[in-house]
Amino acid sequence: MNFTAKDVQGLRERTGAGMMDCKKALVETDGDVEKAIDFLREKGLAKAAKKEGRIAAEGLVEEYHNDCCAALVEVNCETDFVAKTDRFKSFAKMIAKQVVEANPADLDALLASEIDGQTVSALQTAAVAEIGEKITIRRFARMEGAVDTYIHLGGTRGVLVQFESPSDPEAMHDVALQIAAASPVCVDVASLPQEFIDHERSVQLATAKEENANSAKPKPDAIVEKMVEGRMQKYYKEVCLLEQQFVKNPDITIKDMLKAKNASKVLAFVRFEKGEGIEKRKENFAEEIAKMTK
Repeated sequence: MNFTAKDVQGLRERTGAGMMDCKKALVETDGDVEKAIDFLREKGLAKAAKKEGRIAAEGLVEEYHNDCCAALVEVNCETDFVAKTDRFKSFAKMIAKQVVEANPADLDALLASEIDGQTVSALQTAAVAEIGEKITIRRFARMEGAVDTYIHLGGTRGVLVQFESPSDPEAMHDVALQIAAASPVCVDVASLPQEFIDHERSVQLATAKEENANSAKPKPDAIVEKMVEGRMQKYYKEVCLLEQQFVKNPDITIKDMLKAKNASKVLAFVRFEKGEGIEKRKENFAEEIAKMTK
């Protein structure tokens, strides 16, 4: 057996499939988690592949902006209690401001940069000693020019979006809200990586063939291909920002909203979800899963 109880639990949390189905998928794919997700989707047992996982660590996403640029950071801690304290919030805000002002190339450069004569690394160590929990600066993003930010529910998620030029402030902020709510992968179809397209098409083709094989009246291959193309169009509307339905008015797309307000072109965006992909210790189902994988 090339997988553990922990793998079964993780696959269940990522797909929402039953534990026995997750175990079977891992058996069929020799323990390859990503292939197991595709297996479950093809069998109609998983709603979607959530690459980043659903297990959250504590902490918050914070932003800082001035007239020319903005930054988004994620800072993690061990408990939700600490994440809500003013001391932790002020530390996260200080880090976001430092990203804007120092423009570090990466996390190492950020930790080595100085604030009032002290490195960020030293300030982080001091915060750990004061707060009494492990604190990690996990990631950051910085953009210049016409930018907008949005922080949701006190730091559970955050968005940084860049436009070609300044335009309608409401439209710019609506785009940030849309990204926070609808989790697009890219700006438009043209910017969707080819590997994403190829992977989704292969999954949809396998799913359609599986459904067709189990149908009382199987359809010709040409019809199956059209079914796949229709599902790919639906996929684009889910993952491409400009093709998504506007959350404030589902009758129009984001592309339509921007055009109606004569707003500037969206160049790029970053969306951070607190604890995204970080595994937390969980006791639920542990014994049950362990028994099933023996």
